[in-house]
Amino acid sequence: MTKQNTTIRSICVYCGSQPGRDAAHMQAGRMLGKSIADHGLRLVYGGGTRGIMGAVASGVLSAGGEVTGIIPEFLMDKEATRHSLGQLNELVVTADMHERKHKMFERSDAFVALPGGIGTLEEIVEIMTWAQLGRHRKPMVFGNINGFWNPMLELLEHMREQGFVHTAHLVQPLVIDRAEDIVPEILASTAAKGREGETEIISKL
Repeated sequence: MTKQNTTIRSICVYCGSQPGRDAAHMQAGRMLGKSIADHGLRLVYGGGTRGIMGAVASGVLSAGGEVTGIIPEFLMDKEATRHSLGQLNELVVTADMHERKHKMFERSDAFVALPGGIGTLEEIVEIMTWAQLGRHRKPMVFGNINGFWNPMLELLEHMREQGFVHTAHLVQPLVIDRAEDIVPEILASTAAKGREGETEIISKL
C-alpha cells in the first residue's frame, strides 16, 4: 500500500469538457484553478481547453501557476484546441485512456471531482475503488457546487447501508461545497493525517 502522502504538491481535477447549464460550475472551475496557483501547487488534469476543464486550467495559468495536461491523442481535437494546448506548461499525450488515467494518478497528490459527466464520474469512482483496495491514501474530494454531487453521495450512502462498501474507512472523500475552500481543506486534512501518523509511530516506540 502507498504510504500516506503528507505533502501536497499537485492536485488532479476531474471535470466536464462542457460548460454545463449552471454558470456557477464554470466560475467554480476558474476559482479552483486560481486557488491551486495561489497555494503554489500544480494542476494535473485531462488536458482539455474547453468547458470546465478549460476554466480550471485558465484559472491556474492566469494566476501564474503550473499546469500539466494529460490527454489521449484521439481526444485532442474533441476536448481541446491544439493552439490552446501550447499554453500549458507541460503536455503529455498518451496512446489511450488507460495510460492517461495511470499517469494522472502517478502525477497527483490529491483528487478533486468538479461537476461533469460520465467520464468525470468514472474517474473519481476508480480513484475511490483504488482507495478501497488499499492502493493509495491520497485525499479525494467531491466539489459539490450547488449540490451537483448530491445524488452520487446518496448512492454511496445507500451502498454503505446495504453492506457493499467494505473497508469504508478507506473511502471517505471530502465533500466541499465552495470551490475556494477545496485546497485549504485538502491541505488541512493532509496535515491532520500526517500528525496522526506521527502519533501512531511514536506510540509504537
